[in-house]
Order: sequence, then C-alpha cells, then structure tokens
Amino acid sequence: MERESSPHLVRGFGLVGATALNMSNMVGVGPFISIPLLLAAMNGPQSMLGWILGALLAACDGLVWSELGAALPGSGGSYRFLRETYGPETFGRLMAFLFIWQFVLSGPLEIASGMIGFSDYAGYLWPGMTPLEGKFVAAGVGLLALAFLYRRTTVLSRLTVTLWLGTVLTMAAILAVGLPHANFHQAFAFPPHAFAFGSGFAMGLGSATLVAMYNYLGYYDVCYIGDEVREPARVIPRSILLSVAACAVAYAAINVALIGVVPWRQAMHSPFLVSEFMGRLYGRPAAIAITVMILWTAFGSVFALLLGYSRIPYAAAMDGNFFRPFARLHPKKNFPHVSLLTVSAIAIVAAFFRLDVVIAALITTRVLVQFIGQIFALPLLRRKFRESARPYKMWLYPLPAIVALAGWIAVFLSSGMRYVLFGLLTLLAGLGVFFLRARWTRSWPFVHASNQPAAPAP
Repeated sequence: MERESSPHLVRGFGLVGATALNMSNMVGVGPFISIPLLLAAMNGPQSMLGWILGALLAACDGLVWSELGAALPGSGGSYRFLRETYGPETFGRLMAFLFIWQFVLSGPLEIASGMIGFSDYAGYLWPGMTPLEGKFVAAGVGLLALAFLYRRTTVLSRLTVTLWLGTVLTMAAILAVGLPHANFHQAFAFPPHAFAFGSGFAMGLGSATLVAMYNYLGYYDVCYIGDEVREPARVIPRSILLSVAACAVAYAAINVALIGVVPWRQAMHSPFLVSEFMGRLYGRPAAIAITVMILWTAFGSVFALLLGYSRIPYAAAMDGNFFRPFARLHPKKNFPHVSLLTVSAIAIVAAFFRLDVVIAALITTRVLVQFIGQIFALPLLRRKFRESARPYKMWLYPLPAIVALAGWIAVFLSSGMRYVLFGLLTLLAGLGVFFLRARWTRSWPFVHASNQPAAPAP
C-alpha cells in the first residue's frame, strides 16, 4: 500500500483560472466611482488616454512581476520577492517590513474607496443624505463587512463568489445597455486645445493615469498564490498580460458608453454616474435597479479586499517580520482577528475622507516600496540566480523595467506635493519603526545576521 503523502499545496491554477483570479481582483467598484475623477483630471474625454498609458504601465510592470514570480513561485508575492532578492537576513528583512508597513495603510485605503463608492451611490436612493450622513453610511459598510468576516473562514467561500457575480452582471448590463445607445460624437466631443502639450497637459495625464492604475491594481494577484500555479513560467506572464488587456478594453468601453449617454461635462461632477446613465435611458425604476447592483458590487469589493488584505500582516507576523500581535488567531473561530480588526479600523477612519484623496494617498503610499522596490529587485534576482533558475525572462530586458520605473515615478510625482510628502513620510516612519524594533529585539542590523535568534521576534 502506497504511503500517503504529507499535506501540500496543489498546483491547480492554469491559465484560465489565473486570469480569472487577476481580473476578479482588478474589477470591483473602481470604474463605476472613478470615471468622473478620470474625466476631471484633464477636463474632457481626452483623459481616456489614461486608460492606455495605465495599460502600458501595468503591462511593463507585469513583466517585472512575471520574472520574479516565475523564479520565486511561492506564496506571498511582493513580500517574498523583496525578502529573497534583497537578502532574507539583511536588507530583505527591511524591505519586507516596509512592504507590510505601507500595506497596513494602503490596503485599508483601497478598501475605504469601496466604502466611499457605496455611500456615493446610496445618495441616489437617499437624495436628502447630508455629507456627514454619507460618511457614516460608508463607515457602516465597513462595520457590516467586518461582521460578516468575523466568523470561520470555511463559510466565506460561497459568499465571496456570490458577491463577485454582482460585479460581472453590473459591467455586462452597462455595456449591453449603453453601447447600442451611445452617441459617439458626444463621447469624443473634445474641448478646444484638448491636446495642446504643456505642463498642464502632462500633469493632467499623470493624474488620469494615476486614477487608471487604481482600477488596474490586481493584475499581479496570481503571484500571491505562486505555490498553486501550474507551469508558472508560462501561466504567470500570460495571465497578467491577458487580464490587463481585457480590463483595458472593458474600462474604455464602459467609459465611452457612459459619456455617450451622459455628456462628459455633467458626468465629471456626478457622484452616481451609472445611476444617471440608466435613468436617462430607461427612467428611475431602471436607475434604482442598477444602483442596487452597484451597491452590491461595492459591498462585495469591500468584503473581498478586507478578507484578503487582513491575511498579509498576519503572514508576515507569523514569519517574524512584523509585530507579533498580528499573528494571533481568534481562540474559537481560527482567523487572524487582530489583523482583521486593525485593517478594518484604518479603513473605516479613511472612509471619512474624499475619494480622490483616498485614491491618491493609496497609490503614492504603495509605489515606493512595492512597485519601485520590485523593479530594482529584478537585477538583484538576475545576479543571485543562475539563468536555469529563472524559467521566464522579461522580453526586451531591461526596456520594460525602465518604462515601468519611469511610469511609476511620473504617477507618483503627478499626484501633487502633499501626496508625495505623504508617501515619503510614510516611508520614513516605517524606516524609523523598523530600526527601533530591530534595536529592541537585537536583530539585524544591530546584530550580525548569523548571530541573531532564529525564533520570530515579538
């Protein structure tokens, strides 16, 4: 009789499954709440250039993720890439800590954007809602999602799939209803001097690309489950590029459908654009129906992100690279309740800010360590790993990495000085906390890597 093998992760994700995973994380409530911001960035439909530049940046950066993910096909994504390439006992400890540090802030900001989107669209059903009441509605969505998640993980799978189906149906309904009725002349009614190049045009395009990148986030999610991907060298890069291309087409089509019905000068000021779009076509009953679908989608986005993001600080704490309390599990329900409560609390506080503030802070906080840090990790990977250990090589190396680096720097700078300072101060605070913690726990760089204790630090 054959001896039973020990438990292990199964490489069950092929190309279709991996692409679906990426797209399910990319497509949430984002396009329904951010298209007005994208239009306002350049004051006209020329801002749809942001979808194109965003897709180019996501594709080039996706090739960075692809080479790292194929060479290090384990669970953890950025956490694993940064730790291993920069040195797991030295600078890799610093980079991994900084990644989790910024993620504890940027993750909740992303969750808060869905909460704010829910509140904005709830305003269509509750016309008399005041701005303060809207903030409390957004916070209430976070509390409701937390209540759903404060239970055993085994009961959450079906609920997650059910909520995601709302997103798919909403996008399909907008495209099926909107494109046949869209006035393409209206959709592309550019204002005078729309393409006159100058500093204002460049900053506006950078802002539009920033909004687009908020919608593209998630094209790399397959890298977080590298242990479960078949043929990583083939599946990871293809799934990333396919998901970016599919979402770029879908987002641009939704954009055209919406402003082909609602003129862009009105659309850019609408807090519930999709509701107004459906109301113009089929009246208020249809608008109410699509609004309910948007609310479903927004709650599903908050729920899914809160579920996934609360596990990242937990995993790092279990590994000894973040604060130990985040590794605590609920004594009866076996889920990381400290991490979940912390991420939820930060998201609820962030929901009291404006959507444009949340999106800009989210991107600028995440860019420096995760995206730019990984681009510099790529040559380190090539230096440390022989060619046979790197089953996928970036096309036209290093050109895509250079394009991705330039793109992320441009997006970071175009967010505005206060967000640039916010991103830098967040990074500096993380550095300070890391060195204070390292001094307290007597770990690297205050103790030589070979002499530091093997047990996770408290």
